[in-house]
Amino acid sequence: MRSYARAGLGAVLVLTALVAGCGDSDLGPPDGAPPAGLVDEGWMEERQLDYLRHATQDLGTGSILNVIAHMERDRIDPSYTAPTGVVTPDAFERSFEKFRTLRDTRDFDGLYLLNLWLGYRDHPMLAPGTAARIEQELVDFKMWFTEPTPEGLVDDSYYWTENHQILFHAIEYLVGQELPDRALSTDRKTGAEHRAVARERILEWLEHRSRFGFSEWHSNVYYQKDLTPLLTLIEYADDEELVRRATIILDVLLYDMATHTMRGAFGATHGRSYKKDKMTSRHDDTWGGVKMLFDQTDLPYQSNGHPDATLLARSRKYRMPEVIRRIAQTDETFTERERLSVPIDLDGPYEENPPAPYGFDFGDFENLDVWWGIGALTAWPVVPLTLEVFTQYDLWSTQNFADFADLEPIAATPIVGQQLSIGAHEYFAFGVLDEVNTLTHRTADFMLSTAVDYNKGAFRSQIHTWQATFDPDALVFTSHPFRPNPESLDWSDRDNEQGGYWTGDASVPRSAQLENVGIHIYAPQYAMRNPAPFTFFRWEDYTHAFIPQDHMDEVVQEGSWTFARKGDGYVGLWSYRPTRWMDWDPAVYATNGMEKPFDLIAEGGADTVWIVECGRAADWGSFDEFRRALVGASVEVVPLGERSADGISPGFDVTYESPSQGRMEFGWERPFVVEGREIPLSDFPRIDGPFGRLEHDGPRLRLEHDGYAVDLDFHAWQRTTSGP
Repeated sequence: MRSYARAGLGAVLVLTALVAGCGDSDLGPPDGAPPAGLVDEGWMEERQLDYLRHATQDLGTGSILNVIAHMERDRIDPSYTAPTGVVTPDAFERSFEKFRTLRDTRDFDGLYLLNLWLGYRDHPMLAPGTAARIEQELVDFKMWFTEPTPEGLVDDSYYWTENHQILFHAIEYLVGQELPDRALSTDRKTGAEHRAVARERILEWLEHRSRFGFSEWHSNVYYQKDLTPLLTLIEYADDEELVRRATIILDVLLYDMATHTMRGAFGATHGRSYKKDKMTSRHDDTWGGVKMLFDQTDLPYQSNGHPDATLLARSRKYRMPEVIRRIAQTDETFTERERLSVPIDLDGPYEENPPAPYGFDFGDFENLDVWWGIGALTAWPVVPLTLEVFTQYDLWSTQNFADFADLEPIAATPIVGQQLSIGAHEYFAFGVLDEVNTLTHRTADFMLSTAVDYNKGAFRSQIHTWQATFDPDALVFTSHPFRPNPESLDWSDRDNEQGGYWTGDASVPRSAQLENVGIHIYAPQYAMRNPAPFTFFRWEDYTHAFIPQDHMDEVVQEGSWTFARKGDGYVGLWSYRPTRWMDWDPAVYATNGMEKPFDLIAEGGADTVWIVECGRAADWGSFDEFRRALVGASVEVVPLGERSADGISPGFDVTYESPSQGRMEFGWERPFVVEGREIPLSDFPRIDGPFGRLEHDGPRLRLEHDGYAVDLDFHAWQRTTSGP
């Protein structure tokens, strides 16, 4: 007889569904059935088991997530038995080494290990001593940067972006909850003390997400890193208020993904993304969770250890509102506008003690999570606090901030750093993810998404400004490289995570979009090459477009237009500068199996204009008709002056006679005007679409579709679901 009892997943979901929600409808009917308006229990069980069957085809005893998948399938699937005693105390030594040496991303591993320990520490798959070893590693895990660093070590962990914040706080809270009397972390305070501190930090993080959304907007990397700690808190926290709030924010996150996903591709503008994630959605970090929850694609899972899919597959207390699933799956045409993050002044002029938005304080250490959470370490109002924290906690010596070591002398005179930041804000604020307005238009055949009028001309690391999506492999976007394509046969190379050739933008275009049409004006606002210590900030004198011909049904070039068709979806991409296909040698450069050219280079200057217009057979009939209309459309681009000797451009004015939208006028300084009507590019509501509207910093969001609804009250922190 086995010591680890199996419980029926359906019974567990029925008994625990109340924990994930609140409000009258969440109390459920008298017979004890789950609350109305959540996804069907049987459907979710099958989605979970479908992933677990995939994940357990192989066994990797060194993979925390793969081991969890085997243990969970063993729990719920009577036809499957996991091997006994195969996970030894040293199985996760690679993760333990990251913990001990304080390496970056140890919080990712820490959260997965915490899930294993909390959910399966008595499972027979663990050899004797393994659970005790995991517990000890979690006990010694350094929880936050303010705690002592052991002698002889440099703490290279990155704690501050919003995904890292909630990851570290969730680990600290749950380890403290589980071991209230043990001395934890490097400060050796009790678990109860750590839990109390983490609880306040988590509640603050949840409040900021309710008010401002996610600064790493629509990120096909970091939304996964937000989802997993939220799910872990819902599953294991014993604090009803915390669980309720985490559930509501997870609903918001999943709604955001649902409205920005097309046939399984989370193919929107992204606040942060890398080459490995944005060239095909199959490789992005949200692929597993999107596939499981939204069921939009028959394409396979790409890993036996998707973090989001694994934790969703073993989730027993969170159930997604049915309305979110239906929004993800609808074929209706809609436009979704959102405003995310908080604004911050980057270009001055300097003033002493500048006022901060929403009652925050630029100089208050208690607000560090706000400013560093949006990557604003080098924004001039935050520079004095940054220098103070760098010095107090010796961050100058860490790997994350080694590039700033030459600036340490200005710590004694922060005003010098502030003036430097203002004077070079176009690149000095390279990591800032301040307030952004996004617009996404989705149909049954294409999705077009843009961050409109955002940080034009500036270097912004990892920002993905716009994209047209047809399926997970058929994607179109433009980018401004800041370095040549490196020789590499590793397609998943993150391009050094610093912008590189495909990741991010050396300069962000000024962009506008109305439904199916977008205009993107590139005009770098800093020098092409810069002196020490700023030689890192540079750019290539061209832009390019990603058009994967292998994954399109047709690609045709006519004049300045490049057209592509995927199924009944069409796209036309117009370039101000002449274009040519770059043919990368697969013996030197990775092509991910693509044989046809996919890189369309626009040479002659990084200052340029790209126009994109999408269409579909339902509106145009044939692809030929669509092409003929666009080729015949008038496009006028007027340079606003000559580039400076170092490449800085004054930009352009653009007039485009769109066959579908009419006369569109836009420019580097001009408003966006369509058929004589100015189209706003800023101050969007927090959420504005056909399924619901939330005013910026508003108190309540109600989402409705197909007779299903969810009400999210951010003041009372109540969640109410309903359905027919």
